[in-house]
Amino acid sequence: MKSASPTQAQTCTLGTPLSPAATRVMLLGSGELGKEVLIALQRLGVETTAVDRYAGAPGQQVAHHSRTITMSDPAALRHLVETDRPHLVVPEIEAIATDELVKMEAEGLVRVIPTARAARLTMDREGIRRLAAETLGLPTSPYRFCDSLDELRAAILGEGHQPGIGFPCVVKPVMSSSGKGQSKLDGEDDIATAWDYAMAGGRVSHGRVIVEGFIDFDYEITQLTVRAVGADGQIETHFCDPIGHIQVSGDYVESWQPHPMHPAALQKARDIAKAITDDLGGQGLFGVELFVKGEQVWFSEVSPRPHDTGLVTLTTQVQSEFELHARAILGLPVNTALRSPGASAVIYGGVDAQALAFDGVADALRVPQTDLRLFGKPESFVKRRMGVALAYDADVEVARQRAKEAAGKVHPRQV
Repeated sequence: MKSASPTQAQTCTLGTPLSPAATRVMLLGSGELGKEVLIALQRLGVETTAVDRYAGAPGQQVAHHSRTITMSDPAALRHLVETDRPHLVVPEIEAIATDELVKMEAEGLVRVIPTARAARLTMDREGIRRLAAETLGLPTSPYRFCDSLDELRAAILGEGHQPGIGFPCVVKPVMSSSGKGQSKLDGEDDIATAWDYAMAGGRVSHGRVIVEGFIDFDYEITQLTVRAVGADGQIETHFCDPIGHIQVSGDYVESWQPHPMHPAALQKARDIAKAITDDLGGQGLFGVELFVKGEQVWFSEVSPRPHDTGLVTLTTQVQSEFELHARAILGLPVNTALRSPGASAVIYGGVDAQALAFDGVADALRVPQTDLRLFGKPESFVKRRMGVALAYDADVEVARQRAKEAAGKVHPRQV
């Protein structure tokens, strides 16, 4: 490993797994996205450790080592890093003791991907929204942060001479994932319900929400953005083709690539993505979420890691978002080229169960130009994402239809 500050480009000399020369990477969070990153790292001969809050997580099933801890516990996280001594720590979820990561990086104990500061800022919506809107001046929806139901009510309805956000609006926990705890409000009767839903859906009990004015957008995209080391040793920014997606209650249910955009809007999207990722720094892949209306573009959120809507890249790109992330963090060259238009559609558990069997897999794979990923999660919920169907075709609408058809043929059942 080359030694350098977190803001400098860094490359790895790859070793042999399970040997003194091994390049050791630890993932904090080992769900379906982490699992694909781990597979990509292992293909490059990296020794991997998968960490999660529960045993048997998808990534733990494929890594060299698995660890089960409460990652939001600073003492437990530090003990693990000091014991295992990874070269790189790669956060894959939000619920991590990021302040402890900042301390350990400052001590030179470990390098955090993309940086410990980026992990801390993007852990909650407040840090990243204030950076985007107030520091970088990027266009965003109007917003306020609230610590109580009364504050939320005042923020929406207004108080005294201060006008409110108004309706429709969106309420989200400051820290959650996959749309949990998010709701759209159309009237005053929705406020208390939205507060309760946000409190139940946050990743960590925080008691704080963001309320955003609703943007009348035409569509939303994920702009996957990669910061990787170039031939001259300097960080270069690369962009994947834009990914369109449909969300229900903030949770992705289908995505496709590429999404058609006006050239001016595409340039604005990439300018915004570069501005936010340049500020966050480091190396790796970022998922930048944006709202688009005509030629107007608004920043929504950013994740310093592979994005769930980017599962489509498993069938569309020469290098998937997971391979791009693995290569970028190791200081290797990347290729963001599109191989074929394609689409993805989510397969839900459909039942609350400790173990599932999947019927219809063969029927699903008979749909032309399709593939499946079944994640191997040990517990199912009705709306838990248990797999994804993938399809490719020169016509993206055909790919979308086939991905949904294949997903619909897979029938999870309790055993």
